[in-house]
Amino acid sequence: MAQAGSGSAESGSRRRCASVAWRGVPIDSLNSPVAARLLDSRAAHRLTLQVMFGFKDIEIIRSVVRHGGFRAASDATGLAQSAISRRIRHLEDRMGITIFERDGRGVRLTATGRRLCDEGEVLIAQRDRILGELIHGVMAGVVRLGVAETMTHTILPRMLTTLRSRHPMLRFEISVDTSDQMEQALRDDALDVVILLRDQAPRRIALTPLPPVSMGWFVSPAHFTLPSPAGLDDLVSLPIVSFPKTTIPHRRVLDLLSPGRRRPATVHGSASLATMLHLVEQGFGIGTIPHSIVAAWPHAKLREIEVTPDAQLRPLEFVICYDPERNEEIGREVTRAAVEAGATDLI
Repeated sequence: MAQAGSGSAESGSRRRCASVAWRGVPIDSLNSPVAARLLDSRAAHRLTLQVMFGFKDIEIIRSVVRHGGFRAASDATGLAQSAISRRIRHLEDRMGITIFERDGRGVRLTATGRRLCDEGEVLIAQRDRILGELIHGVMAGVVRLGVAETMTHTILPRMLTTLRSRHPMLRFEISVDTSDQMEQALRDDALDVVILLRDQAPRRIALTPLPPVSMGWFVSPAHFTLPSPAGLDDLVSLPIVSFPKTTIPHRRVLDLLSPGRRRPATVHGSASLATMLHLVEQGFGIGTIPHSIVAAWPHAKLREIEVTPDAQLRPLEFVICYDPERNEEIGREVTRAAVEAGATDLI
């Protein structure tokens, strides 16, 4: 009889399982791999529900510990003693653990219960901190900041120091990239605030100009000698190291040197300012480099080339920008710190 009953139950299970579809695929038997995955996912869901606990559970456990028992916790919280006992018992049943050991003198935490209580205290403290920050307008969290490399050697350190002083709960994830890459990242909401070239700033964003960055022609005197002032033909006769070929500074150099030249300019691109400095220092060529970068690397011993007026380079115009619909508050604050840092550069 027992065997027959078992077979009947198995047949019923198979029939019930056959009527179920998993992501549109019919399940034909309990031995089906699809059925196994479905049953496993249901079991995992039930387990998640069973072990779930909330802040109220932790607060009740904490109250029992602090006040020395269920009756004292009842007086302190205004909850019935039976309600407290029932809630803790149900929590123990759901999690499959023992939180309190009960004896004639009262209750005390087990080792597992103490760990739950200690970890729960951390969660409650984090909850209270987050609520306090939101209610009182404290700026906290991660700011994804994109910066052109030129600005990492100028305003960025002072800007971040100012922000850290004003908002110690902020953390920064800094990406150094070309302006065209950062423009796309800002559009895609992969960055919150960016400092890039003005000509490549996206539309419909909050934009604030920063002080222009002056550019110059630089050479290692140990490797090349040029007339003073050097003209366009003198510059074209040598290899030139500049920004990456996809960038506006690179195109400006080509536009400056190409028209009417019998000999085309040989312009090499580098996404790394440090690499540009080393190449020029080692005599690979002359370089178009921001004055502030060369000043920050005195050990490179580069000399600025005096050039004729038609060979002078235009300053780089940077802006700081953000999407006001997504990042109005933090965008304004980072912009304020950047403008202050830029003003310090002008002093």
